[in-house]
Amino acid sequence: MELKNAVAVVTGANRGLGRQLAVQLVEQGAKVYAAARRPESIDLPGVTPLHLDVTDEQSIREAAVTASDATLLINNAGISTGATLIGGDLDEVRREMETNFFGPLAATRAFAPVIEGNGGGAVLNVLSALSWFHPAGLGSYAASKAAAWALSDATREELAPRGITVSALHVGYMDTDMAAGVPADQKVAAADVAAQALHGIETGLPEILADETSRYVKQSLSAAPQPNAG
Repeated sequence: MELKNAVAVVTGANRGLGRQLAVQLVEQGAKVYAAARRPESIDLPGVTPLHLDVTDEQSIREAAVTASDATLLINNAGISTGATLIGGDLDEVRREMETNFFGPLAATRAFAPVIEGNGGGAVLNVLSALSWFHPAGLGSYAASKAAAWALSDATREELAPRGITVSALHVGYMDTDMAAGVPADQKVAAADVAAQALHGIETGLPEILADETSRYVKQSLSAAPQPNAG
């Protein structure tokens, strides 16, 4: 889809990758609804702040009414609690799944008829290399992103007849607050990831692999599983 004159809703647009996506969309001539739980935290020029909490379906429905001219939904908002699946706090596991899976699902369900009614468009889901690689220490986050990958694949097929493409963005460590403790030389700039994501939307890529880590992990999916140590 062409981004010039597109109407985009970007969740989690107040910081990190979401902020970069909003900035670059405006630069390319799109109208941007910068969505966040606290819209007063949006300080970007040229955007329309929008209240949207991905864990609150009523707020999502209200946002879809406000942004009734939307042609592009970017499901960027997400959290990482560091919970493990066996020893971690189950409430944190549920919170991660609510935010990273059910949130994008609810947003896509709410905005699909809007985008279709405006002549079609696109959905981008921001995922992770951990959609495919599932270390125990990040079990909850990885499970939520794996579920969101399945969501992307299934909704791509379901929405295609309605003129809506679905892309999934995968990246390893990115230079945002979520990866603050990761050495700088292991992280890719959020602005670079945003540029790749928007190019992928324009060209209709089903999957956008934004760094070497995500490309390596995707290639490794065909490798035989390794036995448990010990």
